[in-house]
Amino acid sequence: MSTHAPTAGSVEALLLQHQIDQLNAACAAALDEQRFEAWPEFFLPDASYKVQARENFDRGLPLALIDLESQGMMKDRVYGVTQTIFHAPYYMRHIVSPAQVLAVNNGIIHAQAHYAVFRTKPGGVSEVYNVGRYIDRIVRTEAGLRFQSRQCIYDSEMVLNSLIYPV
Repeated sequence: MSTHAPTAGSVEALLLQHQIDQLNAACAAALDEQRFEAWPEFFLPDASYKVQARENFDRGLPLALIDLESQGMMKDRVYGVTQTIFHAPYYMRHIVSPAQVLAVNNGIIHAQAHYAVFRTKPGGVSEVYNVGRYIDRIVRTEAGLRFQSRQCIYDSEMVLNSLIYPV
């Protein structure tokens, strides 16, 4: 069954937006607090996660900085980030806008939110690290809302140094 997003301003629409905002906040907090092992748990086992330049996204080009096709690949990324990649330490801070629910089709919630990620090196200044929008497909599970897919479409053509942590 295909349906549209709940009527804007309705209690159902506000509750859904609040639930998505809480999912986004919890996911961002896990990354900001460097609880990377918790990050894949926000996704379904067969979920996808992609970090892609806006230019490639707009042109329909497939090249992405990160393109993970399952929760298992996300866990592998976490292992790499926490156990094998050595880099100068830094902290991240995510600022995520309220979600916009675009549609609900066959139990899949289509939503988007804008994000900004700041990076702070110990003893250094904070800098804008990555800015863009999340394009999400979300489903309800017994454990709550989970991402079926998340596309992080970043605006800048240049990424500072390398992208190590998920955005």
